[in-house]
Amino acid sequence: MEVKTKELRELTTEDLKVKVSEAKEELFNLRMSQASGNLEKPSRIRELRKLVARIKTILKEREKESV
Repeated sequence: MEVKTKELRELTTEDLKVKVSEAKEELFNLRMSQASGNLEKPSRIRELRKLVARIKTILKEREKESV
């Protein structure tokens, strides 16, 4: 379920902010299940961290363009 950067750039700023919060929430839940020892897909943590970073980069670029 890899989201392409091109697809992210097509979203509005508000949609990106919602996606970041959803990804952070899922990341938190995965870390909790990892701590309890029943994490099924450890690679998902890395995917989510990269997704959050990608979205934050796009948001920062937009912020710089508007200034």
